[in-house]
Amino acid sequence: MSRKDAAPQAGGGFWGKMELWKKIVVGMVAGVIVGAVMGPEAEVLKPIGTLFINAIKMLIVPLIFCSLIVGVTSMQDSRKMGRIGAKAIILYLGTTAIAITIGLSLAAIFGPGEGLNMVAKDSATMGKEAPPLVQTLLNIIPKNPVGALAAGNILQIIVFAIGLGVSLTLIGDKAKPAIAVFESLAEAMYKLTEIVMKFAPFGVFGLMAWVAGKYGIDILLPLIKVIAVAYLGSLVHVLVFYTGIISFVGRLNPIRYVKALVNPAAVAFTTTSSSGTLPATIKASREELGVSKGVSSFVLPLGATINMDGTALYQGVCALFIAQAFGIDLEMSDYMLIILTSTLASIGTAGVPGAGLIMLSLVLTTVGLPIEGLAIVAGIDRILDMARTTVNVCGDMMVSVLIAKSEGELDETIYNAETSSANSEVETA
Repeated sequence: MSRKDAAPQAGGGFWGKMELWKKIVVGMVAGVIVGAVMGPEAEVLKPIGTLFINAIKMLIVPLIFCSLIVGVTSMQDSRKMGRIGAKAIILYLGTTAIAITIGLSLAAIFGPGEGLNMVAKDSATMGKEAPPLVQTLLNIIPKNPVGALAAGNILQIIVFAIGLGVSLTLIGDKAKPAIAVFESLAEAMYKLTEIVMKFAPFGVFGLMAWVAGKYGIDILLPLIKVIAVAYLGSLVHVLVFYTGIISFVGRLNPIRYVKALVNPAAVAFTTTSSSGTLPATIKASREELGVSKGVSSFVLPLGATINMDGTALYQGVCALFIAQAFGIDLEMSDYMLIILTSTLASIGTAGVPGAGLIMLSLVLTTVGLPIEGLAIVAGIDRILDMARTTVNVCGDMMVSVLIAKSEGELDETIYNAETSSANSEVETA
């Protein structure tokens, strides 16, 4: 879409001309202020945010399903699809291990739990267990694809979509009508996403007002150090590690990557949903970073499901915080076990609601830390979830850029453009 084409849509006064991410920031700040003033009564505004989240969730299943099929069929080569998939999984797991190492390191340096002197009780409170990895692998093949679509089982949907996409590629010309249908459906979902995203600032306002009103500053103060360390780790992982990989491995200007993150990061931060941010992530990757349709349609939905860099970083911070709070000294073997468990659990808990807390309960159990510690961080989980989801989304985009570059499917003319039409039209994202 050119600037000329977008001009009529930029009308509607000052608000209509404002870029989407700026509108989201306005909604976020206004929500915090209103929530702080109203206190618990701000919960009356939560339905506004809930409506927006429901609209986002409405898009997830058909968007992932159609995008994956379009991505696989556009490759025209099942071997290439397998190669890209292998690269994506290796990169996602590798960056997850680095993320939790950063979290552990910063928690060790700043000691957010030191001095709390908490005592573990004989409590029956247990965290929800993550599903065993073997069971997860057995369950990824859907017995009923329609049932998987209806239930929103993302892993099963991905497997079925990839299988269907590969089959359509293998049957040649007979697949063209079906492929055309999925391409049309994918485009329709992108357009519906544009419509839904216009309401993002209002949904964000409702969500932030509820969060600020519910938690308040009094509850946040005792745990402010945990939040600060988690957010610092998130910034280090994105602005140092990701940009370093983009620069030294991808041989690309990291500033372009950071600029393209703004809109998807704003959506991820407020919605706390990697899958819900997928429309904005795909759009920014294609239009601002030059990632091909085939790579973005395959790698990004996969990353939205299995990439948990931000969640892993959160595990490191919270696990060490709980150990410090209860006065438990961890050995180097414990640190290695935390890294290994969190990295593998990032696949085992993929697509499970509340994956962050589920993964944390798994880590605490594995290392022998008091499971009661789960309740301590559960109260601020929403605030931590904002940071970890943002990191997850930034990681998805980084991996898509690297894979596109390695496959010769990165349009560096778009990536290196001084200005991007997509950036000026972000309100239609």
